[in-house]
Amino acid sequence: MADKGGPGLFVNRWGGRFGAAQGGRGSSRDGCACIDQAKPRPRARVGFHAERQDTSAAGWRRLLELIDEAADDGREEFSPLAGLSAEERRQIVTLPPSIAQLTAVRHFVLYGSNLVRVPPEIGAMSSLEEFTPYTSYRLHWFPYEITRCPKLVRSTVSTRALFGNYKLRPPFPRLRPARESAADPGLAELDARRWGTTAVRGCSVCDRQIRPGRVHQVWLSLRVATDVLPLLVNACSAACVAALPSGAEDHVTLPHTGGRVTQPPSDWD
Repeated sequence: MADKGGPGLFVNRWGGRFGAAQGGRGSSRDGCACIDQAKPRPRARVGFHAERQDTSAAGWRRLLELIDEAADDGREEFSPLAGLSAEERRQIVTLPPSIAQLTAVRHFVLYGSNLVRVPPEIGAMSSLEEFTPYTSYRLHWFPYEITRCPKLVRSTVSTRALFGNYKLRPPFPRLRPARESAADPGLAELDARRWGTTAVRGCSVCDRQIRPGRVHQVWLSLRVATDVLPLLVNACSAACVAALPSGAEDHVTLPHTGGRVTQPPSDWD
């Protein structure tokens, strides 16, 4: 990383080792224009990525195999994208719930991924100490369940791609009121464009099952390891929302439902 006092050389510490995405033809990731990373646009309109994971794709099937192998051999560092071709990496827009098996993994590397969401099962990675989704520019938020990783102390995230980040203060997608979920037949096949996720399996706070019509979605920006992350909470009740901690300093400190919520000024102002 460059010194603050002047220009310097930025070294790619992960690219060659962990299968970095390649630009241009044969790229391993899609473009994303959700957030202008060059200048603050606090009144811009943002939304969730709507892509659903193609579970028939070769990359997805290979990812499942790699996760099973890592769980079986108890490895401590896991960089699954290095084991995929560029096209296979491009096919991965989320991770399977089976990452919950990776209880021995201490360093999880997703450098240059095409991910648009991470499942709440990341919270079951009880040995996780370091998380590296760096240059995953389509990954704008994380599940609140990541706070369940008790040993997580280091992270490397492209923060300018995050909702509400302190440099650019882009807005957060507006969340649906809890009463609106009553119109949905269930929580296993959700519209990601409206909900941010394709399924809600349990309360982010207490882990109890959530019934349709009872989902309380809120945003909360918290320091997780090295970075302040925008976390999506799927709570079962207003009481669970009230039990959330205060947000990070210099961010919106209370849980909120997104939209044009008032944020502290950008540090680029």
